Amino acid sequence: MTFFFLSALLFSPAAAPIVGRPAPAFTAPSTDGTRVSLADQRGKWVVLYFYPKAFTPGCTAQACSLRDGFTQLKDSGAVIYGISFDKPETLQKFKAENKLPFELLSDGDKAIAKAYDAVALAGLAAARKTFIIDPEGRLAHVFTKVDTKSHDREVLEALTRLQGKKPS
Repeated sequence: MTFFFLSALLFSPAAAPIVGRPAPAFTAPSTDGTRVSLADQRGKWVVLYFYPKAFTPGCTAQACSLRDGFTQLKDSGAVIYGISFDKPETLQKFKAENKLPFELLSDGDKAIAKAYDAVALAGLAAARKTFIIDPEGRLAHVFTKVDTKSHDREVLEALTRLQGKKPS
């Protein structure tokens, strides 16, 4: 009985962050060699997307979709960060090979993914989820299902709606 109780504590999923509440704080190493902190992004719209593994087909499609829509997303006032459990060196190669104009963050200890309830495959990979955080640091929108090939358009539509703008 004790084993089952301890297993439930150790392996139960974290509570999902709630739209309208403060987004979980984080600091992580970035592909540009700095440490990125959510607190430092105050005043900006933040698109935080979790993906399972660099260099896999779906993750590459998702990253390239956000790359292709980067100018419009940036023009909407958003900064983009991709997060996986990959090592910083792997992320640097993934960023360079795919010419990504945004930073990737390494969540090697899985703390950020756990805080965002974005852990999959029994903790072996990040779940494919995207979070939009408003300029006050509150969670504004969550994508639990992502179309990897058109994710840029999904995110831009949500940002446009959240910012109260008319689509262009």
